[in-house]
Amino acid sequence: MNKGQVTNDFNKIVTERRSIKNYDTSVKISQEEMTEILTLATTAPSSVNMQPWRFLVIESPEAKAKLAPLARFNQTQVETSSAVIAVFGDLNNFEKFEDIYGAAVDKGFMPLEVKEQIHTAYSGYFEAISREDLRDVVLVDGGLVSMQLMLAARAYGYDTNPIGGYEKDKIAEAFGLDKGRYVPVMLISIGKAADNGRPSVRLPIDQVAEWK
Repeated sequence: MNKGQVTNDFNKIVTERRSIKNYDTSVKISQEEMTEILTLATTAPSSVNMQPWRFLVIESPEAKAKLAPLARFNQTQVETSSAVIAVFGDLNNFEKFEDIYGAAVDKGFMPLEVKEQIHTAYSGYFEAISREDLRDVVLVDGGLVSMQLMLAARAYGYDTNPIGGYEKDKIAEAFGLDKGRYVPVMLISIGKAADNGRPSVRLPIDQVAEWK
């Protein structure tokens, strides 16, 4: 368990997670601790292990003021949270192939010939895939890392709220990112809860799953 974690009880982390909208404004998450949380989050799986997620940690008053009009239905989360993390999917993620697979070879996780086989197999795929299909891929991967981020936050004693209601067509450019490259996945507010949040009902498994 990392030094900043308060629990590694998986059942407690999962069952006690709540979508929190109001946070203790006196609590700030250090960059070191946020880095640990994000590091845990990025152990999530992704297509071809290309890890297309990119995070913008919006924590300064100036950055929050820029975000506020783009998330006007979620002002409490923006104003009271320690930070709001904007999760994006990078459509140019294959550019990181050498960083990822070269390191895997260096660490002895795979032989060089396997890395080269994977590069040959997928370089054509990434050249040929449509932007729409690639967008679907990074949205799925972005959802996986976002859920893992929220669970990692719980392990550190923080709470979160996933936010889909914001100006997705404007957020990349508002923060100086290329909107043609970076696909918005969601916003995640994070901080120390100022209340307990509401428990919520889940449908029974016999209504959402079937066996064949």
